[in-house]
Amino acid sequence: MILEGADYFVRLIDFPTCTSGGMVMPNDDGTFSIYLNSRCSHAQNKKSMRHELRHIAHDDFYRDAPIEQIEEEADD
Repeated sequence: MILEGADYFVRLIDFPTCTSGGMVMPNDDGTFSIYLNSRCSHAQNKKSMRHELRHIAHDDFYRDAPIEQIEEEADD
């Protein structure tokens, strides 16, 4: 999945466990940082990357919706 019009940086880091595959954070300059868990497999990191990109594409950081709904939509 390529996201046009959004600048993002991907970092592979060592999370304490593999329960979380990744996370995304908005940066002050309008870009995003995506963190993927180095403890997870390559296949899981690809899945997590798609999930985090969906958060960016859906403007999830600026929506007023329950987190459960936001996460479910990002999994679709």
